[in-house]
Amino acid sequence: MKFRLTTIAAAILLSQTAIAQNDEKIERIEVKGQHLSVSESNSVKTPTPIIDVPQSLTIVTAEEITARGFTSVGEIIDYTPGVNTSQGEGHRDAVVFRGVRSTADFYLDGNRDDVQYYRPLYNIEQVEILRGPNALLFGRGGTGGILNRVSKKADIGGEFTDYTASFNSFGGLNTAIDTNVTTSPNSAVRINAMYERLEGHRDFYDGERYGFNPTARFELSDETTLDVSYEYVNHHRFIDRGIPTGNDGRPVEAFEDIVFADPENNYTDLEAYIFRAAAEHKFSDSVKGNFSAFYGDYDKVYSNFYASDYDPENNVVELDGYIDATVRDNLILSGNIVGEFETGSIGHTLIVGTEFISTDSDQNRFNPVFSTTGSDRELFTVQRPIALNGMTGVNASGDDFTVSFSDLNDDTRVNLKVFSLYIQDEIALSEHFDLVLGARFDQFDIEVYNADPAVLETRSRTDSEVSPRAGIIYKPMENISLYASYSRSFLPRSGEQYTDINDEKDKLDPNTFSNREIGVKWDLAPRMSFTAAVFENEQSSPQVADNDPSTLDVIDSEISGFELQFKGELTRDWQFTANYSNLDGEIMSRMGPTGRTPRELPESTFSVWNTYQVSESFGLGLGATYQDESFINNSNSATLPSYTRIDASAFYQISDTMRVQVNIENLTDELYFPNAHSTHQATVGAPFNATVSLIGTF
Repeated sequence: MKFRLTTIAAAILLSQTAIAQNDEKIERIEVKGQHLSVSESNSVKTPTPIIDVPQSLTIVTAEEITARGFTSVGEIIDYTPGVNTSQGEGHRDAVVFRGVRSTADFYLDGNRDDVQYYRPLYNIEQVEILRGPNALLFGRGGTGGILNRVSKKADIGGEFTDYTASFNSFGGLNTAIDTNVTTSPNSAVRINAMYERLEGHRDFYDGERYGFNPTARFELSDETTLDVSYEYVNHHRFIDRGIPTGNDGRPVEAFEDIVFADPENNYTDLEAYIFRAAAEHKFSDSVKGNFSAFYGDYDKVYSNFYASDYDPENNVVELDGYIDATVRDNLILSGNIVGEFETGSIGHTLIVGTEFISTDSDQNRFNPVFSTTGSDRELFTVQRPIALNGMTGVNASGDDFTVSFSDLNDDTRVNLKVFSLYIQDEIALSEHFDLVLGARFDQFDIEVYNADPAVLETRSRTDSEVSPRAGIIYKPMENISLYASYSRSFLPRSGEQYTDINDEKDKLDPNTFSNREIGVKWDLAPRMSFTAAVFENEQSSPQVADNDPSTLDVIDSEISGFELQFKGELTRDWQFTANYSNLDGEIMSRMGPTGRTPRELPESTFSVWNTYQVSESFGLGLGATYQDESFINNSNSATLPSYTRIDASAFYQISDTMRVQVNIENLTDELYFPNAHSTHQATVGAPFNATVSLIGTF
């Protein structure tokens, strides 16, 4: 920790000795997305410039998403400090925020978006990634950070149609259209739609997804605006759980082309209907309120077989599997009031808000039963392809078999009600000092009916938690802020997906997560910024004591680190971005430190991206992302090797309304393994892949 504090101290010293910029230069700082307001983003919820937010935050705009050729959340994560991807069992977005893995800390316009699926980007204005626990604005979860997608809204006065058509070297196709029509002086309609044909580098991989998202905006009066939105999402894709590790604990490179799956029964299907409405009213020049309603209806199933063990001596792999279905309805009602006022010489930006969530979620899982073993596992000779297709096959002994998903693993029906109140005050103590103080109260009521015929019981639990947040910001100059902050969050024992509170889970208090962070944010020049942060995240997990079940042991674990971000225009033609993070942690048990490192915690990650405008119509991009080796499992017996992937791009402006661009991933065709789910499921990274896009407007 001494080295990290020294690092941040050096950054602070540099900021203190910086040459002051004149007022005219400061006024010219206009970086898109660097000032958030209620109408633009739900991440901060107050009209606070990012330089005054005492927390690490990265924003990726729609323009950057298009220019970089990003089509998934994971691709954005690759170039973001302090976070990395997890496999997500091949059917969902899964992000590791500062060493804490999550499949549910996703938000859409500030509303919880916790169903497990791959989120599209076709209708997104910007993606915001906050690091560190932050329950004050988002409630339970957010244990390591959150990812919020800000959707595109109808634009009154705008008349445009933007389109994109892309083809990649694997045979994939992606098309999207974004059209806006002003229907009256006080209303507009915007329609975003997309179709994607999925093709990949692995055998059997295919799929498609499409989305349709009409939105409308109405100016009901000079003070009141209403946005309404409907989105339909349909997604089907093959599930690939990767390859096993060998005796050395590393992925077996010789298996890079082998898919350990059933070509017909490794898939995920999602159908979702999402409705959103948001009203904003300006009570006065200094008081604004908003109310939002969110309803999501999700129907999802995923089916898969995967490698669960590997015997190198006999060249035999063991396969396991399951089929899992989720039907979920989410209703979220929220509102807040933001007021700006003064008490004497002290300025205040006060937000007071409330939220109500009602979730009904039915989920079940069935395990396979192989006719040859009578269990959910069978052995196969390693070959390409594995002798399993359409729920029939031949095992390693040469015996024919059939398999069916007929063994009930679990069947639960969840009803969840959450009521929240929060308040936060951003206090301008003086020209140079700001103070942020706030707290949130959450009442989390869950009832789980276990429909397993062997159980047939209902359990319930209520958790009431207060989550505080505090920060202090010192601004020696208008373009520099130094901050220190503390925040806290919690996660109930029913988990991210509310699957059950069986066994001892209905007796245990939630896990709590706290974050201490100090950092610096520095607008070095117009369109150029540098940020640095040092942090410690601590998790406290109550467990029933081994020697006395009536008492609890509280097991604390800690992940600490630092991260650096630089983004800006080095010259008029050269844009440069660089990110670095360093993470360190140790697993704790009832007996104390174990000497083991949490899984999926690479010590160092680094990314860099350059864009250079060669001429008025032609430009090039070149970058790289590096990830240190990390452990696949908490026993530290399996390892993901480190890797460096080089990416590139080129674009040519055909006319004012059309350009063609090429985005290349893995320019050097390196074999690498970006993430995993467990010991014998390491993802094989994609080889060289070129995407050609035609992007235009009319």
